[in-house]
Amino acid sequence: MQSTDPRGLRVCWVDTMRYTQPLSDSQAKKWQRLTDDLGVDIFVTSFAPGLRPRRFHQHAHFYLWPALPLAMLRYLTAYLVAPPLVLWLILTRGVNVLIAHDPYIGAAAALAKNMARLFGRRVGLVIETRGDLEQGLFMQRDLRFKSLWRAFMRLTANYALRHADALRAVSDSSRQQIQAMAPDKPMMQFMSWTDSSAFSQVVPDKPPSQRCDMVYTGVLVPRKGVHHLLDAFARIRPQIPQAHLWLIGKASNAEYTADLHAQVQRLGLTDAVTFVDHVSQEELARYMARGRVFVLPTYSEGMPKVVIEAMLCGTPVIASAVDGIPEVLQDGVQGYLVPAGDVDALADRLLHSFTDADVDVLGQQAKAFATQYYSPEAYIESYGRLFALAHHEANKQARVR
Repeated sequence: MQSTDPRGLRVCWVDTMRYTQPLSDSQAKKWQRLTDDLGVDIFVTSFAPGLRPRRFHQHAHFYLWPALPLAMLRYLTAYLVAPPLVLWLILTRGVNVLIAHDPYIGAAAALAKNMARLFGRRVGLVIETRGDLEQGLFMQRDLRFKSLWRAFMRLTANYALRHADALRAVSDSSRQQIQAMAPDKPMMQFMSWTDSSAFSQVVPDKPPSQRCDMVYTGVLVPRKGVHHLLDAFARIRPQIPQAHLWLIGKASNAEYTADLHAQVQRLGLTDAVTFVDHVSQEELARYMARGRVFVLPTYSEGMPKVVIEAMLCGTPVIASAVDGIPEVLQDGVQGYLVPAGDVDALADRLLHSFTDADVDVLGQQAKAFATQYYSPEAYIESYGRLFALAHHEANKQARVR
C-alpha cells in the first residue's frame, strides 16, 4: 500500500523564479510551512535577483544562479547549471524527489534524474504546469525565431514528461493540456500558494458600492491585456469621472510598459491612472480592498491566484473567460466574465459595476467562495501527498524492473 507520509524526504525544487535574500514574507511562510508541517528538507535551485550567484538558508536551502539580461541567455544558463547542481544535491544531500516548475525547466531536472541513475540513485520527478504550455510565452514577450523556440519547447517538454513520475496542474484546463501530452502519468491538481490570511483579514474602509477605484495587478506584459483595460476605462471615464484605475505590477516587458504609459497620455488619463511597482502581499491586499472591482483582462492564465486573493478581500472580479478563470469565477455571482480582447464587453461590465450591479452582494459572494476554495492547510497537505506519490512511483518502477 502506498504511503502518503512525506516525512524524511528530501525535496529539490528546480525553479525559474527569482528569489531575494531575505525572502518576502509570503515566500518565507510558504517554505516554513512546507518544511515544518511536512517534516521534509527542501532545496531550491533557481535564479538570483541579479548577476551574482547566491546561496543561503531560510527554511529551505537556496542555490541561486545569475539571471542574465536576455531570455535566451537565461535559458542557456539554466540548462547548463541546473543539471550538475541538482545532481550534486542528489549525491551529496540525499535529495530523492524533484519538483520542476514547468516542463521546460523540467528537462534539466529530468537530465539530473537520469544522470543520478548512473550512480545507483533513483529520484522521483514531478512536472508542474501553471498555464498554457504552447502560447503563453509568445504572448508574454516578442521573441525572434519563434519556430525554433517552439521546436525547442516541444523537445524539452516531451523529454521531461517522458521521465516524470507524477504531474501537478493548477486548473482543469492546465490539467487537460498536460495530460494530453502524458496520459499515463499520475496527476494531482491544486492551486498555487498564496498567503491567504493577508487578504482575508484585511479590513476595507468602506463597502464596494462606496468605492471608486478599479484595481489590476500582475506583470505588465502583452499577455495580460492591460492595453485593452486602458481603452475600456477611457470609454467609461466621461460617465464615471470619479473612477480611478490602479495598475500594480512589475514592468517585466520594458517596451510594452512604455507603450502603456504612452497610451495613458494619448487617452488623456494621466490624472486617472496610477502605475505602482511590485508590492508586498500586505500592501497588495490593501489595494485590492479599496477596489470597487478587481480587473484581469488576460489572454492566458492557468489559475490566477490574484482572482482568489481579490475575492478573499471581498472585492468583485471582472476577468477574461480563459483557461482556469471560469472554474473560480461564475458570471454574475462573484463578478463578471468577458471575452479576452473584447474592449466593448469589458467597458460594458466596468460601467455596469458602477451603475446597475449590486457590487456589495457580489463581494460577499466572492469572499465566501474564495474562503471555501483555498486554504494554506490544503495546499501543504496536497504537496505532502505529491512528494510521497512521486517517491513511491520512482521506487515502484525500480521494483518492477
